[in-house]
Amino acid sequence: MIESLASRVIPAREEAWPVEGASLDLIAEKLAKCLDACAILLDIDGTLLDLARTPREVWVPPGLAATLRTLHERTNGALALVSGRSLNDIDLIFAPERFPAIGGHGAEMRLSIGSEAVATHAPPMDQELKRRLAAIARLSPGILLEDKGYSLALHYRLAPHAEKAIYEAVSLIRADLPNAPIEVLPGKCVCEIKPSGFDKATGVRELMSHEPFLGRRPVFIGDDVTDESVFAAMPGLGGIAFSVGRHAQGVAGQFDEPSHVRAWLLRLVNYGKASAAS
Repeated sequence: MIESLASRVIPAREEAWPVEGASLDLIAEKLAKCLDACAILLDIDGTLLDLARTPREVWVPPGLAATLRTLHERTNGALALVSGRSLNDIDLIFAPERFPAIGGHGAEMRLSIGSEAVATHAPPMDQELKRRLAAIARLSPGILLEDKGYSLALHYRLAPHAEKAIYEAVSLIRADLPNAPIEVLPGKCVCEIKPSGFDKATGVRELMSHEPFLGRRPVFIGDDVTDESVFAAMPGLGGIAFSVGRHAQGVAGQFDEPSHVRAWLLRLVNYGKASAAS
């Protein structure tokens, strides 16, 4: 699938496509000239939005929704949020806006603003397994349990001392159920458990096989370990990736923090206005 998609990638006016080693500002200026041949794919927590004490405390800064709306228009609909959160959760955070999105680490997908969510490659997690994993939250006050439907997350930002105990408890459950088709996703003060067989990269590959993303060159920005599979998928899709807060293998550049990502996206929009006017 990757090879067939790559063979259909729009050239995106090669003279405008960013070159390796270019500054982030120059990359924004170049991308602005070929947005009609690009797909903008953005992680949410730690990338677009600043991390908060709890998942429910994140908020969308003023101006970000307008920037995303403009990019959605300039790419003719080829902008999508790519998150471990469910689509319902994404919509609550960005309400009243509603964007194309990949949710649940590739478990759910919405191809356009008006379409219905579609579950892809996402078997439901066994309820008994969920109950056993959920009991880990009782190890310490401050561990927050989040049931995402297709996965279960144990947040310990309020109980950092519990990190080792959480992972040990998860390992014991996995040892007791060696044939359970699950995988553990370590993150920033979170341990997430989900069924195996899908991830953000499989979601992105599926997304890029549908209109209006088909044949475009993807530009992905992510920050966490769960985004590394997408970083690795970008060359095969003819795209580029950027990391936030840390250097990651295979990325074309790095942002220090989410506020810098938001400012860069705004520059991309403004460069696009200048290109359209010229």
